[in-house]
Amino acid sequence: MRETVPRPTGEVRTFGAHELIVTKTDLKGRLTYANDVFLRVSAYSEDEAIGQPHNIIRHPDMPKAVFKLLWDTLAAGQEIFAYVLNLAGDGASYWVLAHVTPSYGARGRIVGYHSSRRLPAPTAVKAAAALYERLRAEEQRLGGQAGLAASWQLMQDLLAERGQTYDQYVWELTNEGASA
Repeated sequence: MRETVPRPTGEVRTFGAHELIVTKTDLKGRLTYANDVFLRVSAYSEDEAIGQPHNIIRHPDMPKAVFKLLWDTLAAGQEIFAYVLNLAGDGASYWVLAHVTPSYGARGRIVGYHSSRRLPAPTAVKAAAALYERLRAEEQRLGGQAGLAASWQLMQDLLAERGQTYDQYVWELTNEGASA
């Protein structure tokens, strides 16, 4: 594993519209599988990635409130679609439309998580980035748990103003991007 956490370089990376980034994790979010597209785009080797927390690709510009929603949804045994800005091991950033689902074992218990990511439409990225910027500003304004709570509430309030859940918001962005 690399000894330092990468810093964003400002380089933006992309991948093919026909490609899927796929990873699997255990219950603690440690990578147990990463496909070749993930390894290429994230700039991590398989040896560097497997066994590490999935959040090795967490970009510092991603609001914590979105990850709270993701983990709350998965803990409830539900799937989630989310727009996510990731940070590659070399400091490049890349946006994805993530579909994350619990993986169930033979006894019906959650044994890990599976994530498939597609290349998002630029219009969807622009809209998600604007929302996330507001959430991050709230988190930074208050810091710590108070910042997370305020960001979470702001996200709920902004979505309520739109008459949407986060799922509906993502669906709208995805379908508008597909028709653009």
